[in-house]
Amino acid sequence: VAPRHEATSPRKLFGVIAGMAGILLIVGVDAFHDIGSGLLAEAAIVAATICYACAAIFGRSFKGLDPMAPAAGSLLAGAAVLIPASLVVEQPWTLSPSPSSVLALLALAVFSTAAAFAIYFRLIQTLGSVGTTAQAYLRVPIGVAISVAFLGESLSRTAWIGLACVVLGVAAMTIPARRQASVKPS
Repeated sequence: VAPRHEATSPRKLFGVIAGMAGILLIVGVDAFHDIGSGLLAEAAIVAATICYACAAIFGRSFKGLDPMAPAAGSLLAGAAVLIPASLVVEQPWTLSPSPSSVLALLALAVFSTAAAFAIYFRLIQTLGSVGTTAQAYLRVPIGVAISVAFLGESLSRTAWIGLACVVLGVAAMTIPARRQASVKPS
């Protein structure tokens, strides 16, 4: 069964384009200087991006379900793939993690993965795939803000314009459009 796509409004399309333009302005053309030198890593990033987009679109097909069901299904499917791989690659019986490492792992599993997946599928149902994935555009500005605040980096004028484009794009994708009041004849 193919998932039904949400209606793409000119406003959402503008938001996607503005967000992408903003990211390109923030990252800058210097990022393309060594393109192709780490081809495997670059291909993995492109593949992950495509998977992320497909997951948001496919996630719409779970609209009638409690968000816990697709979240649990996603985690179980991931475990079915990763547990055998970890047994071969990591050989966990040879590891001796500290208690704080185990607690950190449990916190990541519960809060950053399980709870986040439940929230993600709830957002897919309420905001749609475009609105939910709009938060991904905010990762770059947050990273830039952290680098400015903690590493003392400064931003170029192009990066400031890019930040404005990202914020404008996310707003266009997520803030609901005002509905025009119907005019009743007197």
